[in-house]
Amino acid sequence: MSNFDEYANKFETIRMVRNAGVLEMHFHHQGGPLQWNLLSHREFEQAFLDVGRDRENEVVIMTGTGDAFSGPPVAPGGHVNRNSMTPTIYDPIYWEGKRLLINLLDIEVPVISIINGPAVRHAEIPLLGDIVLASDTATIQDTAHFQGGMVPGDGMHLIMPLLMGRARGHYFLLTGHEIDARQALEMGLVNEVLPAQDLMPRARELAAMLLKQPRLVRRYTRVCLNQELKARLHDVLGYGLALEGLARMKEPAA
Repeated sequence: MSNFDEYANKFETIRMVRNAGVLEMHFHHQGGPLQWNLLSHREFEQAFLDVGRDRENEVVIMTGTGDAFSGPPVAPGGHVNRNSMTPTIYDPIYWEGKRLLINLLDIEVPVISIINGPAVRHAEIPLLGDIVLASDTATIQDTAHFQGGMVPGDGMHLIMPLLMGRARGHYFLLTGHEIDARQALEMGLVNEVLPAQDLMPRARELAAMLLKQPRLVRRYTRVCLNQELKARLHDVLGYGLALEGLARMKEPAA
């Protein structure tokens, strides 16, 4: 088991506060919107593990910071190191990638996500919340994978077609299509669209509602609702990440 006091302040990219069992995870980069990089990749894997192993957490709220959920956007073909990877460099990324989303789904209490603005990197993370709130300025896009010169093998390849439907999911991943908040609501990706200032009060209101149910009902409902997805991720994550890494490896010298 983990203890809140031991992990609450150990992450550079996640600010955590807890009140009456409701844990808030504020994703950020130096106090501003989250900038996805190797540090956040490493920290999210560990943070979700720590949160899931702390049985004093009763409900989790995940949110971005400022006017965006995650960035920076990647221009088409913009990964300068997309063909410079080696097995030794990729191995920790592969190791973390196999566990990051599983650790999120292993959090055995309800998770409320807030997409507070554009989510152009790893939008699958907030979309895996049990309840998803979005700002009226939010957008969902995958700029980093196929359009950026990489295979979307780290869970996006399963989660986005599963949530959006096969045709829309493949189109989203292959074209870098941007989905605005209203479209996301119509597609069932998010549950409510609100002005930015109303998001956290609404999330806390929902958390208070969830806390009215018996503790084990809350915990086991989260487990029950996500078990099938966890099983499917276990089957495809390693293979997808291997293909993602393989496509980024250095070509042999001529």
